[in-house]
Amino acid sequence: MVDYHAANQSYQYGPSSGGNGAGGGGSMGDYMAQEDDWDRDLLLDPAWEKQQRKAETAANRICKVLAVNQENEHLMEDYERLASDLLEWIRRTIPWLEDRVPQKTIQEMQQKLEDFRDYRRVHKPPKVQEKCQLEINFNTLQTKLRLSNRPAFMPSEGRMVSDINNGWQHLEQAEKGYEEWLLNEIRRLERLDHLAEKFRQKASIHEAWTDGKEAMLKHRDYETATLSDIKALIRKHEAFESDLAAHQDRVEQIAAIAQELNELDYYDSHNVNTRCQKICDQWDALGSLTQSRREALEKTEKQLETIDQLHLEYAKRAAPFNNWMESAMEDLQDMFIVHTIEEIEGLISAHDQFKSTLPDADREREAILAIHKEAQRIAESNHIKLSGSNPYTTVTPQIINSKWEKVQQLVPKRDHALLEEQSKQQSNEHLRRQFASQANIVGPWIQTKMEEIGRISIEMNGTLEDQLSHLKRYERSIVDYKPNLDLLEQQHQLIQEALIFDNKHTNYTMEHIRVGWEQLLTTIARTINEVENQILTRDAKGISQEQMQEFRASFNHFDKDHGGALGPEEFKACLISLGYDVENDRQGDAEFNRIMSVVDPNHSGLVTFQAFIDFMSRETTDTDTADQVIASFKVLAGDKNFITAEELRRELPPDQAEYCIARMAPYQGPDAVPGALDYKSFSTALYGESDL
Repeated sequence: MVDYHAANQSYQYGPSSGGNGAGGGGSMGDYMAQEDDWDRDLLLDPAWEKQQRKAETAANRICKVLAVNQENEHLMEDYERLASDLLEWIRRTIPWLEDRVPQKTIQEMQQKLEDFRDYRRVHKPPKVQEKCQLEINFNTLQTKLRLSNRPAFMPSEGRMVSDINNGWQHLEQAEKGYEEWLLNEIRRLERLDHLAEKFRQKASIHEAWTDGKEAMLKHRDYETATLSDIKALIRKHEAFESDLAAHQDRVEQIAAIAQELNELDYYDSHNVNTRCQKICDQWDALGSLTQSRREALEKTEKQLETIDQLHLEYAKRAAPFNNWMESAMEDLQDMFIVHTIEEIEGLISAHDQFKSTLPDADREREAILAIHKEAQRIAESNHIKLSGSNPYTTVTPQIINSKWEKVQQLVPKRDHALLEEQSKQQSNEHLRRQFASQANIVGPWIQTKMEEIGRISIEMNGTLEDQLSHLKRYERSIVDYKPNLDLLEQQHQLIQEALIFDNKHTNYTMEHIRVGWEQLLTTIARTINEVENQILTRDAKGISQEQMQEFRASFNHFDKDHGGALGPEEFKACLISLGYDVENDRQGDAEFNRIMSVVDPNHSGLVTFQAFIDFMSRETTDTDTADQVIASFKVLAGDKNFITAEELRRELPPDQAEYCIARMAPYQGPDAVPGALDYKSFSTALYGESDL
């Protein structure tokens, strides 16, 4: 509003100072009286009043335009800052998610998995909200620019909404692959730890068995032995060969496990290979030494007068039985990893089958011990002095009894371990069913809400305010449903902590639910924003409810796929139905291209309903133009082609006057005076017709 008193002061002319010079000899009272007379003359002058009203109207128009422009600039700066922050976060996060360097231990990989869960639960949700808010701010800004007849806002290169969406898609692709990689690495490391422990157990047992065997095979005791001693040595060697053959399977198992560890890229493969090679080399040496000793004994063998059949039979039966007990102890102490009820029940069944063989094994043990007792009885009855040990084997009755007792102790321990694992798997199955029950409710609910929101956005039931109220009630119901999702997250957390990797009771994963929930929140927020922008457009342009419904009916009629946007051909058909001359001829194509540049300035190939409304409202209502603003400035400048800073400060509010002074270029015309400013280039720049 122009300050009339200030205006009066600016148009007063009179003596510049009191004094006693020529024409200045009057008193102060006379001077004030004369000034009052001038004020009355000016106020009664019709031409002066008309000029003042014209200046006031021009100033008001400029204030309005500048206020809109200042607000839009603030919104643009906010968008640029938020977009930069979000893109920087995405840029930092993607390399972390794409890092696929495996760790050596399960603990390290589980820590990476925990870090990833923290990212999902803590770090990502706020960024989802920021992304949604950024899109809303962008749409609101574009709507305000269209309503004020300003050009569409084009963010800096690399900060478009499409750039943010592309970056977000890249982030989610990296995120999906990252979790799958983590779980696969944990499974691989579990398998490697199991195999490595199995390798160490079998290697230790084998190395214990081979300890001293080379020295025994190299011993040349047969050179000074008697005939009976040699016969005993031959039998002992035969028993050793039987034992050697029984251990062949273990050596092959050790080599097979080492090979598998190599194929699975075990981090300590070098030491495993070194130990395996040593065992294999020793095994080959044992085979060669065994063959050499047999040949030496056979050369010195002259006759077989006495053979202690009982000792030999004992040795032949005791060796495989001893090997069976060692294998049984290995199996009873073997680690197991299962993930389902069926797997643990299979182990329990195999264990029960093993226990069913124990009575037969016990009878075999008693038979072997009976052979030993019979040999002792015959020796005592025939006064045969025995050395105290069986010459054909090192497996004594004490060893057999000791290992048998060990087997008896390990069986109930194995029972307990299997039952514990069965209980664990039953608990895991309960977690699976619990999660599936909740997921099979939440998943369809999210899908139903998405469909309902889609129907609301294309239907024309009630006023825009009714639709907005309906959508906000939907939004509240969605927010109120969040505890169900939180409950599902808690159940999923329990599943993750239990290392459950699959669930046959549902097709929904937590990832599917999270993505659906994020899409639902984004969709309802975007739909509400669209309706709010339609209300803003309607109120700003003075469009009636009946016109809005007519626009919506026309738009929906040609939106065949109900996607919320029209393609070029659909939009052309809609314009033709509304009476626009855009037929397929040269003039019609030119007009259609002009309209498309207005409704689709970004050349996306789609016309949204909001852009359609903006166009229709622009066609039926009047808005400010650059020419009108130039004319207003010309009024303030007193019909001059330029304006001065003093005139701007006199006619405009201080902040808007300084805004103009800071942005107006110096006037370069032939009639320029010092300090002259170019208001024409400034006005065209406000409407995007030149650079500001």
